[in-house]
Amino acid sequence: MGAHLLGAEDLHLEYPTRVVLDQVTLGVNEGDRIGIVGRNGDGKSSLLGLLAGTITPQDGQVTHRNGLRVGMLSQSDGLNPAESVGHAIVGDRAEYEWAGQARIRDVIAGLVSDLDWHAPIGDLSGGQRRRVELAALLVGEWDLLILDEPTNHLDVEAITWLAGHVTHRWPPNAGGLLVVTHDRWFLDEVCTATWEVHDGIVEPFEGGYAAYVLARVERDRIAAATEAKRQNLMRKELAWLRRGAPARTSKPKFRIEAANALIADVPPVRNPLELQRLAVARLGKDVVDLEDASVSFDGHEVLHEITWRIGPGERAGVLGVNGAGKSTLLGLVSGSLEPTSGRVRRGKTVRIGILDQQFRRLAEIAGDRVREVLARTRTTFRVEGHDLTPAQLLERLGFAHEHLATRVGELSGGQKRRLQILLLLLDEPNVMILDEPTNDVDADMLAALEDLLDSWPGTLIVVSHDRYLVERVTDQQYALLDGRLRHVPGGVDEYLRLRAEEKAAAAASAGATPAAAGSSGVSGAELRAMQKRSRAIERRIDKLTLARQELQEQMAGVEPSDYEALTQLTGQLHAMDAEMAELEERWLELAEQLG
Repeated sequence: MGAHLLGAEDLHLEYPTRVVLDQVTLGVNEGDRIGIVGRNGDGKSSLLGLLAGTITPQDGQVTHRNGLRVGMLSQSDGLNPAESVGHAIVGDRAEYEWAGQARIRDVIAGLVSDLDWHAPIGDLSGGQRRRVELAALLVGEWDLLILDEPTNHLDVEAITWLAGHVTHRWPPNAGGLLVVTHDRWFLDEVCTATWEVHDGIVEPFEGGYAAYVLARVERDRIAAATEAKRQNLMRKELAWLRRGAPARTSKPKFRIEAANALIADVPPVRNPLELQRLAVARLGKDVVDLEDASVSFDGHEVLHEITWRIGPGERAGVLGVNGAGKSTLLGLVSGSLEPTSGRVRRGKTVRIGILDQQFRRLAEIAGDRVREVLARTRTTFRVEGHDLTPAQLLERLGFAHEHLATRVGELSGGQKRRLQILLLLLDEPNVMILDEPTNDVDADMLAALEDLLDSWPGTLIVVSHDRYLVERVTDQQYALLDGRLRHVPGGVDEYLRLRAEEKAAAAASAGATPAAAGSSGVSGAELRAMQKRSRAIERRIDKLTLARQELQEQMAGVEPSDYEALTQLTGQLHAMDAEMAELEERWLELAEQLG
Protein backbone atom coordinates (compact mmCIF):
# COMPACT_ATOMS: atom_id res chain seq x y z
CA MET A 1 0.00 0.00 0.00
CA GLY A 2 1.30 3.44 -0.95
CA ALA A 3 1.77 6.39 1.40
CA HIS A 4 -1.29 8.23 2.74
CA LEU A 5 -2.62 11.13 0.61
CA LEU A 6 -5.78 12.15 2.44
CA GLY A 7 -8.16 10.88 5.07
CA ALA A 8 -11.76 11.63 6.06
CA GLU A 9 -13.13 10.88 9.52
CA ASP A 10 -16.79 10.75 10.63
CA LEU A 11 -17.99 13.06 7.84
CA HIS A 12 -21.56 14.28 8.23
CA LEU A 13 -23.26 16.39 5.56
CA GLU A 14 -26.92 17.24 5.37
CA TYR A 15 -29.14 19.63 3.48
CA PRO A 16 -32.48 20.93 4.82
CA THR A 17 -34.42 18.05 3.26
CA ARG A 18 -32.11 15.07 3.77
CA VAL A 19 -28.89 13.59 5.11
CA VAL A 20 -26.35 13.16 2.28
CA LEU A 21 -23.48 11.46 4.16
CA ASP A 22 -23.53 10.15 7.70
CA GLN A 23 -20.39 9.30 9.71
CA VAL A 24 -18.30 8.43 6.65
CA THR A 25 -14.66 7.46 7.29
CA LEU A 26 -12.31 6.66 4.40
CA GLY A 27 -8.79 7.23 3.07
CA VAL A 28 -6.91 7.63 -0.21
CA ASN A 29 -3.36 6.30 -0.60
CA GLU A 30 -0.68 6.69 -3.27
CA GLY A 31 -1.43 4.34 -6.15
CA ASP A 32 -5.22 4.35 -5.55
CA ARG A 33 -7.38 4.65 -8.66
CA ILE A 34 -10.92 4.89 -7.28
CA GLY A 35 -14.15 5.03 -9.29
CA ILE A 36 -17.22 6.43 -7.50
CA VAL A 37 -20.68 5.16 -8.48
CA GLY A 38 -24.21 5.63 -7.16
CA ARG A 39 -27.58 6.97 -8.19
CA ASN A 40 -27.97 10.61 -9.18
CA GLY A 41 -28.59 12.74 -6.10
CA ASP A 42 -27.04 10.23 -3.67
CA GLY A 43 -24.03 12.45 -2.91
CA LYS A 44 -21.17 11.57 -5.30
CA SER A 45 -20.32 15.18 -6.20
CA SER A 46 -20.77 16.25 -2.56
CA LEU A 47 -18.25 13.59 -1.49
CA LEU A 48 -15.71 14.91 -4.03
CA GLY A 49 -16.27 18.49 -2.78
CA LEU A 50 -15.68 17.41 0.83
CA LEU A 51 -12.46 15.55 -0.04
CA ALA A 52 -11.17 18.44 -2.19
CA GLY A 53 -11.99 20.98 0.53
CA THR A 54 -14.52 23.00 -1.49
CA ILE A 55 -17.42 21.87 0.77
CA THR A 56 -17.29 22.03 4.59
CA PRO A 57 -18.98 19.18 6.50
CA GLN A 58 -21.29 19.85 9.45
CA ASP A 59 -19.27 17.31 11.40
CA GLY A 60 -16.05 15.33 10.99
CA GLN A 61 -12.88 16.38 9.20
CA VAL A 62 -10.76 15.84 6.10
CA THR A 63 -6.97 15.89 6.44
CA HIS A 64 -4.50 16.21 3.55
CA ARG A 65 -0.85 15.15 3.59
CA ASN A 66 1.46 18.17 3.96
CA GLY A 67 2.03 19.88 0.61
CA LEU A 68 -0.54 17.68 -1.19
CA ARG A 69 -1.22 19.07 -4.68
CA VAL A 70 -4.88 18.44 -5.55
CA GLY A 71 -6.24 19.10 -9.05
CA MET A 72 -10.03 19.07 -9.46
CA LEU A 73 -12.36 19.04 -12.47
CA SER A 74 -15.91 19.95 -11.47
CA GLN A 75 -19.06 19.62 -13.56
CA SER A 76 -19.36 23.41 -13.92
CA ASP A 77 -17.37 25.27 -16.57
CA GLY A 78 -14.94 27.81 -15.03
CA LEU A 79 -13.35 29.06 -18.27
CA ASN A 80 -13.15 32.74 -19.25
CA PRO A 81 -15.00 33.17 -22.62
CA ALA A 82 -12.65 35.99 -23.71
CA GLU A 83 -9.48 33.94 -23.15
CA SER A 84 -7.80 32.05 -26.01
CA VAL A 85 -7.57 28.25 -26.09
CA GLY A 86 -3.76 28.34 -25.73
CA HIS A 87 -3.78 30.81 -22.82
CA ALA A 88 -6.45 28.78 -20.99
CA ILE A 89 -4.20 25.70 -21.18
CA VAL A 90 -0.62 26.94 -20.68
CA GLY A 91 -1.18 30.48 -19.35
CA ASP A 92 1.63 33.00 -19.88
CA ARG A 93 4.39 30.39 -20.15
CA ALA A 94 6.73 30.83 -23.12
CA GLU A 95 6.43 28.15 -25.81
CA TYR A 96 9.86 26.70 -25.16
CA GLU A 97 8.93 26.15 -21.49
CA TRP A 98 5.93 23.89 -22.14
CA ALA A 99 6.78 22.48 -25.58
CA GLY A 100 9.85 20.79 -24.10
CA GLN A 101 7.74 18.65 -21.73
CA ALA A 102 6.53 15.35 -23.19
CA ARG A 103 3.50 15.13 -20.86
CA ILE A 104 2.19 18.58 -21.85
CA ARG A 105 2.69 17.82 -25.55
CA ASP A 106 0.80 14.54 -25.09
CA VAL A 107 -2.15 16.27 -23.35
CA ILE A 108 -2.38 18.88 -26.11
CA ALA A 109 -2.15 16.24 -28.86
CA GLY A 110 -4.68 13.97 -27.10
CA LEU A 111 -7.36 16.54 -26.33
CA VAL A 112 -7.11 19.75 -28.36
CA SER A 113 -5.01 19.08 -31.48
CA ASP A 114 -7.99 19.94 -33.70
CA LEU A 115 -8.69 23.32 -32.05
CA ASP A 116 -7.40 26.72 -33.12
CA TRP A 117 -4.82 27.67 -30.46
CA HIS A 118 -5.79 31.35 -30.74
CA ALA A 119 -9.60 30.94 -30.84
CA PRO A 120 -11.54 32.56 -27.97
CA ILE A 121 -13.15 30.11 -25.52
CA GLY A 122 -16.52 31.81 -26.12
CA ASP A 123 -16.56 30.51 -29.72
CA LEU A 124 -16.25 26.83 -28.72
CA SER A 125 -18.96 24.17 -28.38
CA GLY A 126 -19.69 22.53 -25.02
CA GLY A 127 -17.61 19.47 -25.92
CA GLN A 128 -14.66 21.60 -27.07
CA ARG A 129 -14.78 23.68 -23.86
CA ARG A 130 -14.77 20.48 -21.80
CA ARG A 131 -11.63 19.27 -23.60
CA VAL A 132 -9.88 22.63 -23.03
CA GLU A 133 -10.80 22.55 -19.34
CA LEU A 134 -9.48 18.97 -19.01
CA ALA A 135 -6.26 19.87 -20.86
CA ALA A 136 -5.71 22.93 -18.62
CA LEU A 137 -5.99 20.67 -15.56
CA LEU A 138 -3.90 17.77 -16.87
CA VAL A 139 -0.88 19.88 -17.91
CA GLY A 140 -0.43 20.72 -14.20
CA GLU A 141 1.58 18.72 -11.65
CA TRP A 142 -0.76 16.97 -9.18
CA ASP A 143 -0.41 14.30 -6.50
CA LEU A 144 -4.17 13.69 -6.51
CA LEU A 145 -6.62 14.19 -9.36
CA ILE A 146 -10.34 14.51 -8.53
CA LEU A 147 -12.51 14.29 -11.66
CA ASP A 148 -16.29 14.83 -11.61
CA GLU A 149 -17.86 13.43 -14.79
CA PRO A 150 -14.74 13.99 -16.96
CA THR A 151 -16.24 12.05 -19.90
CA ASN A 152 -19.28 14.34 -20.29
CA HIS A 153 -19.35 15.77 -23.85
CA LEU A 154 -16.25 13.73 -24.84
CA ASP A 155 -16.32 11.42 -27.87
CA VAL A 156 -15.16 7.81 -27.75
CA GLU A 157 -11.64 8.73 -28.94
CA ALA A 158 -11.10 11.39 -26.28
CA ILE A 159 -12.46 9.02 -23.60
CA THR A 160 -10.03 6.30 -24.75
CA TRP A 161 -7.13 8.80 -24.69
CA LEU A 162 -8.11 10.01 -21.20
CA ALA A 163 -8.22 6.43 -19.87
CA GLY A 164 -4.70 5.82 -21.19
CA HIS A 165 -3.45 9.13 -19.79
CA VAL A 166 -4.66 8.64 -16.21
CA THR A 167 -3.52 5.00 -16.25
CA HIS A 168 0.06 5.96 -17.19
CA ARG A 169 0.26 9.45 -15.67
CA TRP A 170 2.01 8.22 -12.49
CA PRO A 171 4.11 5.13 -11.75
CA PRO A 172 1.94 2.21 -10.44
CA ASN A 173 2.29 3.05 -6.72
CA ALA A 174 2.32 6.84 -6.99
CA GLY A 175 -0.33 9.52 -7.38
CA GLY A 176 -4.02 9.15 -6.68
CA LEU A 177 -7.22 9.33 -8.74
CA LEU A 178 -10.83 9.82 -7.66
CA VAL A 179 -13.33 9.80 -10.51
CA VAL A 180 -17.11 10.04 -10.71
CA THR A 181 -18.35 8.85 -14.09
CA HIS A 182 -21.28 6.97 -15.58
CA ASP A 183 -18.99 5.62 -18.30
CA ARG A 184 -18.67 1.99 -17.22
CA TRP A 185 -16.00 1.11 -19.79
CA PHE A 186 -13.83 3.93 -18.39
CA LEU A 187 -14.37 2.71 -14.80
CA ASP A 188 -13.30 -0.80 -15.79
CA GLU A 189 -10.31 0.36 -17.80
CA VAL A 190 -8.87 2.71 -15.17
CA CYS A 191 -10.00 1.90 -11.63
CA THR A 192 -8.58 -0.58 -9.16
CA ALA A 193 -11.27 0.12 -6.53
CA THR A 194 -14.91 1.26 -6.60
CA TRP A 195 -16.82 3.27 -3.97
CA GLU A 196 -20.61 3.06 -4.06
CA VAL A 197 -22.36 6.06 -2.48
CA HIS A 198 -25.83 5.08 -1.21
CA ASP A 199 -28.10 5.67 1.78
CA GLY A 200 -25.69 8.13 3.40
CA ILE A 201 -22.72 5.73 3.37
CA VAL A 202 -19.74 5.01 1.10
CA GLU A 203 -19.26 1.30 0.51
CA PRO A 204 -15.88 0.21 -0.88
CA PHE A 205 -15.37 -2.63 -3.40
CA GLU A 206 -12.10 -3.91 -4.80
CA GLY A 207 -11.62 -3.80 -8.57
CA GLY A 208 -13.25 -1.93 -11.47
CA TYR A 209 -16.87 -1.95 -12.68
CA ALA A 210 -17.06 -5.66 -13.59
CA ALA A 211 -15.69 -6.70 -10.19
CA TYR A 212 -18.10 -4.24 -8.50
CA VAL A 213 -21.09 -5.80 -10.32
CA LEU A 214 -19.96 -9.26 -9.16
CA ALA A 215 -19.46 -8.10 -5.54
CA ARG A 216 -22.81 -6.32 -5.54
CA VAL A 217 -24.66 -9.38 -6.84
CA GLU A 218 -23.04 -11.41 -4.03
CA ARG A 219 -24.03 -8.74 -1.48
CA ASP A 220 -27.58 -8.56 -2.81
CA ARG A 221 -27.95 -12.35 -2.71
CA ILE A 222 -27.26 -12.22 1.01
CA ALA A 223 -29.85 -9.46 1.43
CA ALA A 224 -32.17 -11.00 -1.18
CA ALA A 225 -35.42 -10.13 0.60
CA THR A 226 -34.87 -6.37 0.43
CA GLU A 227 -32.83 -6.19 -2.76
CA ALA A 228 -34.73 -8.61 -5.03
CA LYS A 229 -35.41 -6.17 -7.87
CA ARG A 230 -31.90 -4.74 -8.03
CA GLN A 231 -30.33 -8.14 -7.60
CA ASN A 232 -32.11 -9.67 -10.60
CA LEU A 233 -31.12 -6.77 -12.81
CA MET A 234 -27.48 -6.91 -11.73
CA ARG A 235 -27.35 -10.70 -12.19
CA LYS A 236 -28.32 -10.12 -15.81
CA GLU A 237 -25.61 -7.48 -16.14
CA LEU A 238 -23.10 -9.91 -14.61
CA ALA A 239 -24.15 -12.61 -17.08
CA TRP A 240 -23.37 -10.27 -19.98
CA LEU A 241 -20.02 -9.24 -18.49
CA ARG A 242 -19.05 -12.87 -17.86
CA ARG A 243 -20.16 -14.31 -21.20
CA GLY A 244 -19.45 -11.49 -23.60
CA ALA A 245 -16.45 -9.52 -22.47
CA PRO A 246 -13.37 -11.55 -21.46
CA ALA A 247 -11.13 -8.47 -21.18
CA ARG A 248 -13.21 -7.11 -18.31
CA THR A 249 -13.22 -10.35 -16.37
CA SER A 250 -9.45 -10.75 -16.54
CA LYS A 251 -9.11 -7.81 -14.13
CA PRO A 252 -8.18 -8.30 -10.44
CA LYS A 253 -10.97 -9.25 -8.04
CA PHE A 254 -13.23 -10.70 -10.73
CA ARG A 255 -13.59 -14.29 -9.50
CA ILE A 256 -14.88 -16.37 -12.41
CA GLU A 257 -16.01 -19.34 -10.27
CA ALA A 258 -18.12 -17.03 -8.06
CA ALA A 259 -19.60 -15.33 -11.12
CA ASN A 260 -20.49 -18.68 -12.74
CA ALA A 261 -22.25 -19.86 -9.58
CA LEU A 262 -24.32 -16.67 -9.38
CA ILE A 263 -25.45 -16.69 -13.01
CA ALA A 264 -25.93 -20.44 -13.53
CA ASP A 265 -29.70 -20.01 -14.04
CA VAL A 266 -29.63 -16.67 -15.91
CA PRO A 267 -30.70 -17.11 -19.56
CA PRO A 268 -28.76 -15.36 -22.35
CA VAL A 269 -29.18 -11.57 -22.25
CA ARG A 270 -31.07 -11.53 -25.56
CA ASN A 271 -32.79 -14.17 -27.66
CA PRO A 272 -31.97 -12.81 -31.14
CA LEU A 273 -34.09 -15.36 -33.06
CA GLU A 274 -37.22 -14.68 -31.00
CA LEU A 275 -36.69 -10.89 -31.26
CA GLN A 276 -36.18 -11.19 -35.02
CA ARG A 277 -39.41 -13.20 -35.38
CA LEU A 278 -41.40 -10.65 -33.37
CA ALA A 279 -39.80 -7.74 -35.24
CA VAL A 280 -40.73 -9.20 -38.64
CA ALA A 281 -44.29 -9.77 -37.39
CA ARG A 282 -44.57 -6.12 -36.29
CA LEU A 283 -42.63 -4.53 -39.14
CA GLY A 284 -42.73 -6.67 -42.24
CA LYS A 285 -39.47 -7.19 -44.10
CA ASP A 286 -38.99 -3.58 -45.28
CA VAL A 287 -37.87 -1.08 -42.67
CA VAL A 288 -35.66 1.79 -43.94
CA ASP A 289 -33.38 1.68 -47.00
CA LEU A 290 -30.90 4.47 -47.78
CA GLU A 291 -29.70 4.24 -51.38
CA ASP A 292 -26.75 6.42 -52.49
CA ALA A 293 -28.06 9.15 -50.17
CA SER A 294 -25.99 12.34 -49.96
CA VAL A 295 -26.69 15.47 -47.93
CA SER A 296 -25.16 18.91 -48.46
CA PHE A 297 -25.63 22.13 -46.52
CA ASP A 298 -24.64 25.44 -48.21
CA GLY A 299 -22.58 23.56 -50.78
CA HIS A 300 -20.70 21.54 -48.12
CA GLU A 301 -21.26 17.78 -48.39
CA VAL A 302 -21.87 16.20 -44.96
CA LEU A 303 -22.87 12.67 -46.08
CA HIS A 304 -21.63 11.07 -49.31
CA GLU A 305 -23.56 8.37 -51.22
CA ILE A 306 -24.59 6.32 -48.21
CA THR A 307 -26.25 2.96 -48.83
CA TRP A 308 -27.65 1.31 -45.69
CA ARG A 309 -30.40 -1.29 -45.64
CA ILE A 310 -31.84 -1.40 -42.12
CA GLY A 311 -33.66 -4.69 -41.49
CA PRO A 312 -36.33 -5.76 -38.98
CA GLY A 313 -34.86 -6.40 -35.54
CA GLU A 314 -31.48 -4.90 -36.49
CA ARG A 315 -29.64 -3.42 -33.50
CA ALA A 316 -27.04 -0.97 -34.81
CA GLY A 317 -24.64 1.41 -33.09
CA VAL A 318 -23.39 4.48 -34.99
CA LEU A 319 -19.93 5.82 -34.09
CA GLY A 320 -18.33 9.07 -35.16
CA VAL A 321 -16.69 12.23 -33.86
CA ASN A 322 -18.77 15.32 -33.09
CA GLY A 323 -19.59 16.94 -36.41
CA ALA A 324 -19.18 13.72 -38.44
CA GLY A 325 -22.85 13.85 -39.51
CA LYS A 326 -24.49 11.43 -37.03
CA SER A 327 -27.53 13.69 -36.41
CA THR A 328 -27.88 14.23 -40.18
CA LEU A 329 -27.88 10.45 -40.71
CA LEU A 330 -30.57 10.03 -38.02
CA GLY A 331 -32.60 12.74 -39.77
CA LEU A 332 -32.49 10.73 -43.01
CA VAL A 333 -33.58 7.54 -41.24
CA SER A 334 -36.41 9.24 -39.32
CA GLY A 335 -37.66 11.28 -42.28
CA SER A 336 -37.10 14.70 -40.70
CA LEU A 337 -34.52 15.39 -43.44
CA GLU A 338 -34.56 14.64 -47.17
CA PRO A 339 -31.36 13.69 -49.05
CA THR A 340 -29.83 16.18 -51.50
CA SER A 341 -29.34 13.24 -53.88
CA GLY A 342 -30.13 9.53 -53.76
CA ARG A 343 -33.23 8.28 -51.99
CA VAL A 344 -34.66 6.90 -48.75
CA ARG A 345 -37.45 4.31 -48.70
CA ARG A 346 -39.47 3.42 -45.61
CA GLY A 347 -41.69 0.39 -45.07
CA LYS A 348 -45.47 1.07 -44.87
CA THR A 349 -45.76 -0.13 -41.26
CA VAL A 350 -42.72 1.72 -39.87
CA ARG A 351 -43.38 3.73 -36.68
CA ILE A 352 -40.28 5.61 -35.61
CA GLY A 353 -39.69 6.76 -32.01
CA ILE A 354 -36.83 9.15 -31.19
CA LEU A 355 -35.13 9.78 -27.85
CA ASP A 356 -33.53 13.17 -28.47
CA GLN A 357 -31.12 15.18 -26.34
CA GLN A 358 -33.39 18.23 -25.98
CA PHE A 359 -36.51 16.79 -24.19
CA ARG A 360 -38.67 18.51 -26.86
CA ARG A 361 -41.69 16.33 -26.12
CA LEU A 362 -41.58 17.01 -22.37
CA ALA A 363 -41.59 20.79 -22.92
CA GLU A 364 -45.21 20.52 -24.16
CA ILE A 365 -46.36 18.87 -20.90
CA ALA A 366 -44.10 20.78 -18.46
CA GLY A 367 -47.08 21.98 -16.36
CA ASP A 368 -48.65 18.52 -15.94
CA ARG A 369 -48.00 16.22 -13.00
CA VAL A 370 -46.30 12.88 -13.81
CA ARG A 371 -49.38 10.99 -12.55
CA GLU A 372 -51.63 12.92 -14.98
CA VAL A 373 -49.30 12.17 -17.89
CA LEU A 374 -49.33 8.43 -17.10
CA ALA A 375 -53.16 8.41 -16.80
CA ARG A 376 -53.39 9.45 -20.47
CA THR A 377 -51.21 6.55 -21.69
CA ARG A 378 -52.11 2.94 -22.32
CA THR A 379 -52.95 0.82 -19.28
CA THR A 380 -50.36 -1.96 -19.54
CA PHE A 381 -47.03 -2.70 -21.17
CA ARG A 382 -45.70 -6.23 -21.67
CA VAL A 383 -42.11 -6.95 -20.59
CA GLU A 384 -40.73 -10.51 -20.72
CA GLY A 385 -44.20 -12.04 -20.50
CA HIS A 386 -45.43 -9.81 -17.65
CA ASP A 387 -47.96 -6.96 -17.87
CA LEU A 388 -46.74 -3.81 -16.14
CA THR A 389 -48.64 -0.56 -15.56
CA PRO A 390 -46.88 2.64 -16.71
CA ALA A 391 -46.18 3.49 -13.04
CA GLN A 392 -44.56 0.05 -12.49
CA LEU A 393 -42.52 0.46 -15.65
CA LEU A 394 -41.38 3.90 -14.51
CA GLU A 395 -40.43 2.41 -11.12
CA ARG A 396 -38.46 -0.29 -12.93
CA LEU A 397 -36.53 2.57 -14.57
CA GLY A 398 -35.57 3.78 -11.07
CA PHE A 399 -38.22 6.51 -10.70
CA ALA A 400 -39.30 7.00 -7.06
CA HIS A 401 -43.04 6.64 -6.33
CA GLU A 402 -43.19 9.94 -4.42
CA HIS A 403 -42.20 11.86 -7.56
CA LEU A 404 -45.42 10.89 -9.40
CA ALA A 405 -47.05 14.06 -7.98
CA THR A 406 -44.24 16.32 -9.28
CA ARG A 407 -44.81 18.57 -12.28
CA VAL A 408 -42.83 17.48 -15.35
CA GLY A 409 -41.03 20.84 -15.63
CA GLU A 410 -39.73 20.50 -12.04
CA LEU A 411 -38.12 17.07 -12.51
CA SER A 412 -34.32 16.68 -12.44
CA GLY A 413 -32.43 15.88 -15.65
CA GLY A 414 -32.25 12.17 -14.75
CA GLN A 415 -35.96 11.99 -13.87
CA LYS A 416 -36.91 13.70 -17.14
CA ARG A 417 -34.80 11.17 -19.03
CA ARG A 418 -36.65 8.28 -17.31
CA LEU A 419 -40.06 9.75 -18.15
CA GLN A 420 -38.94 10.46 -21.73
CA ILE A 421 -37.86 6.81 -22.19
CA LEU A 422 -41.13 5.56 -20.68
CA LEU A 423 -43.31 7.68 -23.01
CA LEU A 424 -41.22 6.52 -25.98
CA LEU A 425 -41.76 2.84 -25.06
CA LEU A 426 -45.51 3.36 -24.46
CA ASP A 427 -45.89 4.79 -27.98
CA GLU A 428 -44.94 1.31 -29.23
CA PRO A 429 -42.61 2.37 -32.05
CA ASN A 430 -41.15 -0.49 -34.10
CA VAL A 431 -38.00 1.52 -34.95
CA MET A 432 -36.34 3.27 -32.02
CA ILE A 433 -33.58 5.87 -32.40
CA LEU A 434 -31.59 6.74 -29.27
CA ASP A 435 -29.46 9.88 -29.67
CA GLU A 436 -26.92 10.09 -26.81
CA PRO A 437 -29.29 8.36 -24.32
CA THR A 438 -26.74 8.28 -21.46
CA ASN A 439 -26.80 12.04 -20.71
CA ASP A 440 -28.10 12.69 -17.14
CA VAL A 441 -28.29 8.95 -16.44
CA ASP A 442 -26.51 6.99 -13.67
CA ALA A 443 -25.13 3.45 -13.98
CA ASP A 444 -28.16 1.78 -12.31
CA MET A 445 -30.54 3.58 -14.66
CA LEU A 446 -28.44 2.50 -17.65
CA ALA A 447 -28.60 -1.14 -16.50
CA ALA A 448 -32.41 -0.82 -16.19
CA LEU A 449 -32.69 0.75 -19.67
CA GLU A 450 -30.49 -1.95 -21.19
CA ASP A 451 -32.62 -4.60 -19.47
CA LEU A 452 -35.80 -3.20 -21.09
CA LEU A 453 -34.13 -2.90 -24.50
CA ASP A 454 -33.01 -6.56 -24.30
CA SER A 455 -36.63 -7.71 -24.66
CA TRP A 456 -37.76 -4.94 -27.04
CA PRO A 457 -38.61 -6.54 -30.41
CA GLY A 458 -37.91 -3.82 -32.93
CA THR A 459 -35.16 -2.12 -34.91
CA LEU A 460 -32.82 -0.17 -32.65
CA ILE A 461 -30.35 2.52 -33.74
CA VAL A 462 -28.07 3.96 -31.05
CA VAL A 463 -25.77 6.97 -31.40
CA SER A 464 -23.56 7.25 -28.34
CA HIS A 465 -20.04 7.91 -27.11
CA ASP A 466 -20.74 5.45 -24.27
CA ARG A 467 -18.74 2.45 -25.42
CA TYR A 468 -20.18 0.10 -22.81
CA LEU A 469 -23.78 0.91 -23.83
CA VAL A 470 -23.07 0.50 -27.56
CA GLU A 471 -21.38 -2.88 -27.02
CA ARG A 472 -24.11 -3.98 -24.58
CA VAL A 473 -27.30 -3.26 -26.57
CA THR A 474 -26.28 -3.39 -30.25
CA ASP A 475 -25.12 -6.31 -32.37
CA GLN A 476 -23.58 -4.37 -35.30
CA GLN A 477 -21.58 -1.15 -35.32
CA TYR A 478 -21.16 1.38 -38.13
CA ALA A 479 -18.78 4.33 -38.33
CA LEU A 480 -19.17 7.68 -40.07
CA LEU A 481 -15.76 8.46 -41.54
CA ASP A 482 -15.21 11.34 -43.95
CA GLY A 483 -18.92 11.52 -44.81
CA ARG A 484 -19.18 7.80 -45.61
CA LEU A 485 -20.87 5.05 -43.59
CA ARG A 486 -18.70 2.02 -42.98
CA HIS A 487 -19.57 -1.26 -41.26
CA VAL A 488 -16.99 -2.03 -38.53
CA PRO A 489 -17.19 -5.76 -37.64
CA GLY A 490 -14.46 -5.22 -35.02
CA GLY A 491 -16.63 -2.68 -33.16
CA VAL A 492 -15.21 0.24 -31.21
CA ASP A 493 -11.61 -1.04 -31.33
CA GLU A 494 -11.72 -1.21 -35.15
CA TYR A 495 -13.30 2.26 -35.30
CA LEU A 496 -10.50 3.74 -33.14
CA ARG A 497 -7.89 2.10 -35.40
CA LEU A 498 -9.56 3.54 -38.52
CA ARG A 499 -9.69 7.00 -36.92
CA ALA A 500 -5.97 6.81 -36.09
CA GLU A 501 -5.24 5.91 -39.73
CA GLU A 502 -7.48 8.79 -40.90
CA LYS A 503 -5.55 11.21 -38.66
CA ALA A 504 -2.20 9.95 -39.94
CA ALA A 505 -3.39 10.40 -43.54
CA ALA A 506 -4.58 13.94 -42.73
CA ALA A 507 -1.20 14.69 -41.14
CA ALA A 508 0.53 13.38 -44.28
CA SER A 509 -1.54 15.62 -46.54
CA ALA A 510 -0.92 18.56 -44.19
CA GLY A 511 2.78 17.97 -44.89
CA ALA A 512 2.16 19.15 -48.44
CA THR A 513 1.33 22.71 -47.28
CA PRO A 514 3.83 25.61 -47.29
CA ALA A 515 4.27 25.07 -43.55
CA ALA A 516 6.21 21.94 -44.41
CA ALA A 517 9.22 23.97 -45.55
CA GLY A 518 8.45 23.71 -49.25
CA SER A 519 7.75 19.97 -49.16
CA SER A 520 5.68 19.00 -52.22
CA GLY A 521 4.10 15.96 -50.50
CA VAL A 522 4.81 13.41 -47.81
CA SER A 523 4.60 9.66 -48.38
CA GLY A 524 3.53 7.22 -45.66
CA ALA A 525 7.16 6.14 -45.20
CA GLU A 526 8.33 9.75 -44.85
CA LEU A 527 5.53 10.43 -42.38
CA ARG A 528 6.58 7.45 -40.23
CA ALA A 529 10.22 8.61 -40.41
CA MET A 530 9.17 12.11 -39.23
CA GLN A 531 7.15 10.61 -36.36
CA LYS A 532 10.16 8.46 -35.40
CA ARG A 533 12.46 11.51 -35.41
CA SER A 534 9.92 13.45 -33.34
CA ARG A 535 9.78 10.66 -30.71
CA ALA A 536 13.60 10.42 -30.64
CA ILE A 537 13.83 14.20 -30.04
CA GLU A 538 11.24 13.92 -27.23
CA ARG A 539 13.31 11.17 -25.55
CA ARG A 540 16.50 13.25 -25.89
CA ILE A 541 14.73 16.34 -24.43
CA ASP A 542 13.50 14.29 -21.46
CA LYS A 543 17.04 12.94 -20.84
CA LEU A 544 18.56 16.41 -21.13
CA THR A 545 16.00 17.83 -18.69
CA LEU A 546 16.98 15.21 -16.09
CA ALA A 547 20.72 15.70 -16.73
CA ARG A 548 20.30 19.49 -16.39
CA GLN A 549 18.55 19.06 -13.00
CA GLU A 550 21.37 16.80 -11.80
CA LEU A 551 23.99 19.32 -13.00
CA GLN A 552 22.25 22.17 -11.18
CA GLU A 553 22.16 20.07 -7.97
CA GLN A 554 25.89 19.35 -8.46
CA MET A 555 26.62 23.09 -8.89
CA ALA A 556 24.67 23.88 -5.72
CA GLY A 557 27.03 21.59 -3.77
CA VAL A 558 30.26 23.23 -5.06
CA GLU A 559 32.08 25.68 -2.78
CA PRO A 560 31.68 29.29 -4.11
CA SER A 561 35.47 29.72 -3.92
CA ASP A 562 36.10 26.79 -6.32
CA TYR A 563 36.05 28.95 -9.47
CA GLU A 564 37.59 26.28 -11.70
CA ALA A 565 34.90 23.68 -10.96
CA LEU A 566 32.11 26.27 -11.25
CA THR A 567 33.42 27.52 -14.60
CA GLN A 568 33.60 23.97 -15.96
CA LEU A 569 30.05 23.11 -14.76
CA THR A 570 28.64 26.42 -16.06
CA GLY A 571 30.15 25.65 -19.48
CA GLN A 572 28.41 22.25 -19.46
CA LEU A 573 25.12 23.92 -18.50
CA HIS A 574 25.37 26.43 -21.39
CA ALA A 575 26.11 23.58 -23.82
CA MET A 576 23.03 21.70 -22.57
CA ASP A 577 20.84 24.80 -22.91
CA ALA A 578 22.06 25.36 -26.48
CA GLU A 579 21.32 21.72 -27.41
CA MET A 580 17.90 21.96 -25.71
CA ALA A 581 16.99 25.10 -27.69
CA GLU A 582 18.05 23.45 -30.96
CA LEU A 583 16.08 20.24 -30.17
CA GLU A 584 12.96 22.19 -29.26
CA GLU A 585 13.16 24.16 -32.50
CA ARG A 586 13.49 20.93 -34.51
CA TRP A 587 10.60 19.33 -32.56
CA LEU A 588 8.34 22.34 -33.24
CA GLU A 589 9.18 22.21 -36.97
CA LEU A 590 8.30 18.51 -37.09
CA ALA A 591 5.13 19.07 -35.04
CA GLU A 592 4.02 21.69 -37.57
CA GLN A 593 4.62 19.31 -40.48
CA LEU A 594 2.87 16.43 -38.72
CA GLY A 595 -0.17 18.64 -38.01
